[in-house]
Amino acid sequence: MSTVTSKGSHRRAKREPVDPNAPVVEVNETASNAALLKMVSSYVRARRPFKEFGFNWPIVSWIGMVHVMAVAALFFFSWPAFITCVLLAFITGSFGVCMGYHRLLTHKSFQTYRPVRWLLAFLGGLSGEGSALTWVANHRKHHAFSDHEGDPHSPTDGAWWSHAFWFMPNFGRQWHAEILNRYAPDMMKDKVMVALHYLFLPSHLACAIGLYVMGYFGPESWGLGSNWAGWSMVFWGLGMRMVYVLHVTWFVNSATHLWGYRNYETTDNSRNLWWVGILAFGEGWHNNHHAYQRVARQGHRWWEVDVTYWCIWMMEKVGLAWDVVRVRDIPKARA
Repeated sequence: MSTVTSKGSHRRAKREPVDPNAPVVEVNETASNAALLKMVSSYVRARRPFKEFGFNWPIVSWIGMVHVMAVAALFFFSWPAFITCVLLAFITGSFGVCMGYHRLLTHKSFQTYRPVRWLLAFLGGLSGEGSALTWVANHRKHHAFSDHEGDPHSPTDGAWWSHAFWFMPNFGRQWHAEILNRYAPDMMKDKVMVALHYLFLPSHLACAIGLYVMGYFGPESWGLGSNWAGWSMVFWGLGMRMVYVLHVTWFVNSATHLWGYRNYETTDNSRNLWWVGILAFGEGWHNNHHAYQRVARQGHRWWEVDVTYWCIWMMEKVGLAWDVVRVRDIPKARA
């Protein structure tokens, strides 16, 4: 589907440590304008796979239901539910997706105890982005073909495709099995990870029940203790929270391959985009990440805020994380 040149025709990335005082790599204006044109025409191109493979209706229904719940949340606002939404967004987004799915399981940027590993994978599942098995496999494939033929979610195939449409075609079970076996064989050997894969929907049902119970039986002095409060907790703690985490993660796939600045020359179109860096818990410094894929810290300049790395750093200090990969370790890590 992609029309870019083959991966082998590009130079390898220059991965020297960044100078905090050096100017950022200038983004070519023509390339930026081309990115905007791709955004305009992306909807048309994103429709092509659906004509060939059809829709994966379970996934489409899941994403649709989550967004309907987010809209319903607007009519069930309460401060306890809003605070719950913010806390769970950080727990499932930063700890679950960014730290667990991405930096630990996909890139092995640090090591931790197996129970912690499983807990982070469970929290990542509650983000609504699928199980650790599928997430890790797709992301490893993305790095293998970033912005080239074979990348599962490159904006070269359309901005809307890279943002959300890429996981909605019905490619079939055999295709998904091949992706898992090729890009996540280590994950497939972990029985707990496999179990979490099949417990994806039950875990969300349990979360919804737990949130409703908190709202229904909570103290009235906190604005809880009613059926309305129960649904408020569900719609905000599940629906609105998942929509936020889903879209900030999707912006890493789409926006940070279209707009922003570059600290490093890489073989793809990765960019650092400040607002994605803030909203996505440090994941928006995407050019840094593609240059140093295994490094735990994705914010390389002092002002590139990386909340997830701060959490990894604190875990390291209390003995819950070790072998944290840093820039100086890259020659050994072969990132």
